[in-house]
Amino acid sequence: MKERIYTIPITEAFEQDTECPLCVCEKKLEQDALEYALGPSLMEPDSRMETNRMGFCAHHFTKLYNSQKNRLGLGLIIETHLAEQAAVIGKLYRQYADAIGQESEKGLLESAMGRLSGKVSGTDRFSEELTRYLENLEKSCAICSRIEKNMDRFVGTILYLFFKEPDFRRKFESSKGFCLKHMKSLAEGSKKELNGGKRAEFMKTLLPIQIQHLERIHGEVRHFTEMFDYRNREGDWKNSRDAVPRSIEKICGPCDLQR
Repeated sequence: MKERIYTIPITEAFEQDTECPLCVCEKKLEQDALEYALGPSLMEPDSRMETNRMGFCAHHFTKLYNSQKNRLGLGLIIETHLAEQAAVIGKLYRQYADAIGQESEKGLLESAMGRLSGKVSGTDRFSEELTRYLENLEKSCAICSRIEKNMDRFVGTILYLFFKEPDFRRKFESSKGFCLKHMKSLAEGSKKELNGGKRAEFMKTLLPIQIQHLERIHGEVRHFTEMFDYRNREGDWKNSRDAVPRSIEKICGPCDLQR
């Protein structure tokens, strides 16, 4: 196979004995993104603007802190992120401050009459806008965004190599399939990237592999549970000792499981 920069992580992942090659890629992307966030991005204005605006999800804030690699850098990111959020929320509140102040002085009867008339209060409008903003902020994460963009490229690369490189296609067909999360990514990517005939050909290859290995890992988990029966105490665990964490990853995708 003729190697290109963007194919190397994919081909290396498919060479590993793994339940999902795309999980291997995603874990590597996440590690790179975490290191970038506490390293080069601190000196890049565009990156700082992104982290000020988006921040990180709870999962990645936890990973950044627990790494203990650059607490000063993380502190600087948090400082400017909080400053931006305070400015945005403060600006939003000031737009409604007069109305909220007036409504706070109304009596109970006057407030009830206003609600009955169908008039939306300034306090209600402010609460709705604030809630919507905070919901969007809660879902935003500079690291998740970076991973997602690169994972979309990896999915496109897999679809390209599947049809262009016979060696890669053989690796694909001999793999253990994908986790359910990345199976969904491949199904969605095939809809965007492939025409009807090629998409059908790809799905015709993917689904039997998926079903075969979902059934395999189901059998391994079942064998694991059966080994706790006293009648099997001298039995062979076969390949089931780590079946539970592997099955969780097969269902959910990359996980931080303690093994």
